[in-house]
Amino acid sequence: MSSTLLETTRASHEEVERLERLIVKDLQNEPANNKDRLFQSHRVRNMIENIITTTEKLVEIYEDKDNARKDEIAALGGQTATGTNVFSAFYDRLKEIREYHRRHPAARVVDANEDYEAMLKEEPVIEFTGEEAFGKYLDMHELYNQFNNLKFEKPIEYSTYLDIFSQPHKIPRKVKFTRQYREYMENLLEYLAYFFQRTEPLQDLDRIMSKVTAEYEEQWENGTVQGWEKNAQENGHVPADHTVIDLDFYSTVEELKEVGPEKLKEALAALGLKSGGTVQQRAERLFLTKHTPLEKLDKKHFVKGSHASELNGGAVNSKEAVNSKEIALMETKMNKLCDLLDETIIRTKENVVKKQALTYDEMEAEREEEETQADTESDDDEQQIYNPLKLPMGWDGKPIPYWLYKLHGLGQEFKCEICGNDSYWGRRAFERHFKEWRHQHGMRCLGIPNTKNFNEITSIQEAQELWKRIQARQGVNKWRPELEEEYEDKEGNIYNKKTYTDLQRQGLI
Repeated sequence: MSSTLLETTRASHEEVERLERLIVKDLQNEPANNKDRLFQSHRVRNMIENIITTTEKLVEIYEDKDNARKDEIAALGGQTATGTNVFSAFYDRLKEIREYHRRHPAARVVDANEDYEAMLKEEPVIEFTGEEAFGKYLDMHELYNQFNNLKFEKPIEYSTYLDIFSQPHKIPRKVKFTRQYREYMENLLEYLAYFFQRTEPLQDLDRIMSKVTAEYEEQWENGTVQGWEKNAQENGHVPADHTVIDLDFYSTVEELKEVGPEKLKEALAALGLKSGGTVQQRAERLFLTKHTPLEKLDKKHFVKGSHASELNGGAVNSKEAVNSKEIALMETKMNKLCDLLDETIIRTKENVVKKQALTYDEMEAEREEEETQADTESDDDEQQIYNPLKLPMGWDGKPIPYWLYKLHGLGQEFKCEICGNDSYWGRRAFERHFKEWRHQHGMRCLGIPNTKNFNEITSIQEAQELWKRIQARQGVNKWRPELEEEYEDKEGNIYNKKTYTDLQRQGLI
């Protein structure tokens, strides 16, 4: 039976409602560990995407651009080219349904609940490297190598890189205009965004980034983007964080020479000036920038093709200005992602420092222990305990050792008819049960006091026979006339035989 447009609409609405109920049901379950939390988040994310896709199809159907839905509704009402005939439309549809079931006699109604419930047990495939430990740490070794290849300073350790990679404003402006830095920043931004999407799939990263972009545009217009301040760009000076030498502390060229040739070379290179020549020439060239803006310096002092040289010549490269804005935007987005992943970055730093103090064998042992612990935590609730001997459970929810089982004689079964044929395993539990409420209640129902005389007695018949013997031995049922024979005096007072005789002897009656 072909699916009509109205049936497709109904099925789509049903699917959306089912998925909404499944999302609520899934989120009501508290995940046991980080792995289960990720699985749950990705399941919910997939269901939300299915809802969005189905809803878009419904919107397209309701827009009815080709009038197919309108024609189908009209056909259901019996409207044809020759006029309105409701009964004809009804019997045509009935004939179609019967014909379908005649051709497919084995057709059955499929319960969609089973398929949807299976989605709650699904474990989505999430790609993580071994270093990331299922989203627990960052794996930035490739980016670390790219950063060292920028060669704007001496190579640094990986732990140091984790401290400074989120501070791009400390990188010299000259380095930021290179192709290598742009590629590095693109790769860094791509990795952080991908990692955030894998660990926080329910967060709307596109909305977060669009908000960051809007705020960035305003800051860029005002010249307040960190590391790209307008004042520093206009006067040609590099911000203080980017300079190697602070010229405010030097009043003459001779004092500046004492810094040394290497420091002078680095400072000149950071400003885009020529770094060759003697120490005297380098110091003089650098000292010129103390009172003279870069754009007013003679072009001969600059390295050929440098950004500062172009500014000095008055030809501001519009393409480079666009690149500056794009790089600054990437840095702003990267800073936002670092704020969102702050806890993960801290955990990664701690893990790297911890690994530096461990040997390879210790790291492998710790990794295996973490994997075993994670598997144990995730399987504790679902895993069926292997207990072929049916041993009793201990305090930790696991079967007790077999030697302890034999020591306490827990293989012996004792049944008590007085307790309703309850079973007690082991001598200790059997002896203790005589003082428990169940046995005491059974004895009260029989009208027998629960004394030590009835210990080890589990049969109702044996308990009753013993109680009769005890009563006979104590003389409870023996006729005692001195206590039970009654006498009445002239005033109508009733006494037993012993009391009546004593009063009569005393002359009181």
